[in-house]
Amino acid sequence: MDYPGNLFIVAAPSGAGKSSLVKALRELDRVVQPSISHTTRAPRGQEKNGREYHFVSDAEFDQMIADNAFVEWAHVHGHRSGTSKAAIEQRISAGGDVILEIDYQGAFQIKKAFANAISIFILPPSLEELRARIERRGEDAPDKIELRMQNAKDEMAQAHAFDFVIINEVFESALFDLKAIVHAQRLTFSALRKARADTLSALKLI
Repeated sequence: MDYPGNLFIVAAPSGAGKSSLVKALRELDRVVQPSISHTTRAPRGQEKNGREYHFVSDAEFDQMIADNAFVEWAHVHGHRSGTSKAAIEQRISAGGDVILEIDYQGAFQIKKAFANAISIFILPPSLEELRARIERRGEDAPDKIELRMQNAKDEMAQAHAFDFVIINEVFESALFDLKAIVHAQRLTFSALRKARADTLSALKLI
């Protein structure tokens, strides 16, 4: 279906700054809202259930799979995460924009379900800086850091398949790039056809 709202997918290796960029974007642009994913991992830091994620048990996750409730789900760093199709459809059907923070596997699955989704990949400026950012978080044991670094190499190899790529070297510049992508999408003719149909009709363009 061709929904009036936009769906943005943001993927990145752990530590590239994806969550910080999306949070900053949402503070500047209230039209963009997240679709909160379900995950079987435990909360980290100040995360709260229903805000960053819906934290569920393995049994609850299994039931959602059986109910075909996910538009995508995947194994990520030893746990499972999934995105509710109904939650996305409800918002973009009403004309709102949805932004998803997701791994590349999930991004590809969502593209199959929502062909018009805009995919964005966030890269770090270097592997050394990526490791330093993960270490500064102080949340992972050394073996977990090594796993994240190995996964990061596999994940970054998929960047070429995304619509846009942002290198998060200077946060403010990366945020500007992300805002530019979102704004530009709203100015395409197809987007305006959905969002401003009355104006285009009055101009006899549709």
